[in-house]
Amino acid sequence: MIFSLLLALLAFGAALPILAPLMRSNRPIPTRASYDQAVYKDQLKELERDIARGLLTAAEAENARLEIQRRLLAADRLPTASARLARSPVLAAVLLAFVAGGGLAFYLWIGQPGVPDVPFAERKAELAQEDQQLPLRQAAERLAAKLKQNPSDADGWVLYGRSLALLGDWDKAEDAYSHAVALGRNGPDVAVARAEMLVMQTGGTITPAAETVFRDVLKADPSNPIARYYLAVALLQAGEPKHAIDGLQKLLAELPSDSPMRRQIGQTIAQAAQQAGIPTPALAQGTAPAASLDAQAAAGAAQMPNDRQMALIRGMVASLAAKQQADPLNLEGWLRLGRAYALLHELDKAADAYEQATALKPNDTSIQLQEAQALLSNQDPTARLTPRVLALLKRIEAADPNQPMVLWYLGLNAAQAAQPEQARHYWTTLLSRIPTGTQGAKMVQEALDALPKQSRNSGG
Repeated sequence: MIFSLLLALLAFGAALPILAPLMRSNRPIPTRASYDQAVYKDQLKELERDIARGLLTAAEAENARLEIQRRLLAADRLPTASARLARSPVLAAVLLAFVAGGGLAFYLWIGQPGVPDVPFAERKAELAQEDQQLPLRQAAERLAAKLKQNPSDADGWVLYGRSLALLGDWDKAEDAYSHAVALGRNGPDVAVARAEMLVMQTGGTITPAAETVFRDVLKADPSNPIARYYLAVALLQAGEPKHAIDGLQKLLAELPSDSPMRRQIGQTIAQAAQQAGIPTPALAQGTAPAASLDAQAAAGAAQMPNDRQMALIRGMVASLAAKQQADPLNLEGWLRLGRAYALLHELDKAADAYEQATALKPNDTSIQLQEAQALLSNQDPTARLTPRVLALLKRIEAADPNQPMVLWYLGLNAAQAAQPEQARHYWTTLLSRIPTGTQGAKMVQEALDALPKQSRNSGG
């Protein structure tokens, strides 16, 4: 009711400048001729006063009177201004009705007057979602601040892109992934994530740029379900619904039967069938469900030589990954996915899953330690640390500078970089935190002894 009253007042206020002249009485508009005539009449009166006081002779007075009268007659011949718009209450009422009625009709056309109000107390679900996203927003803000200081951190851009994608900020997420690709993170996982942001930006339309990226992803990872799905949607949008159905049915046959992607794929198949003018086909059966997948089961099956069992395990992990895409705020799910990828020795994917978990709980260094352990599981002791691992260890060091694993590997990196004093600092700190006499303490001491001795003449 109050809102309607406010709208009425605004409409009346908008029409008031038009209505006011129509409601006033008609008054003549002064013209230039009227002003001139008034001036000349005043001059005649002034002339008569000068004659009465004897200031002018009779001849001078007559000449002056004739000149003023001539000008007065000339002023009568000047064009007159058009009359002011006449007072018209009827026209004013018509205009008011037009403004108010037109505004109401426009609101009914583009507005939603039937939508009920949503009291603050009834927005609990929406507020709960906002509260749930608050830690993720704070993590994204911290990542943005770090990237301003270190814009060459490719892994940071990937994590920032994933955080923004979870928040639904498609434009900024795509920009973050583009930065990561430019810095060398051009693997299938980052490429497909960036292409998906391109699709989200256009409201679901598969642009040529996104289609090209999805095809490149399939060259590197032919089983990638996200790329295969979007390429099938591209066929549907290109007017080839039957080919789209074929691609989607093949994808369904390879997905676990409880995969959350099956529902969306089924809806897309129904849409394609309607576009093709054919009955909706029965959906292809998937592989065995993966609802009970856990890390221990994956570990046992991964050691079996049977190719079929390995394919089953990979299908289970793919199903778990699809579930996480559908429920990206499930922290425990990202941790399980990270462990599963690590057991399958897909270390980059494991690290990506742990980064998703870190975005949801950024202050928990144990998650980052699990990521580091996954990336370092196949580390050659003589090989240099990759930039991704080194950046991760530095992040952990900033939060917990006394982590033994971080101290060891950062010391190893310094030793390999010919920075013995920095390596000595890390390993000495580590040695002080390890019980004496243990095998670990002996290994650290041997590493310290192998460092070049500090030169006694280093000062001069």
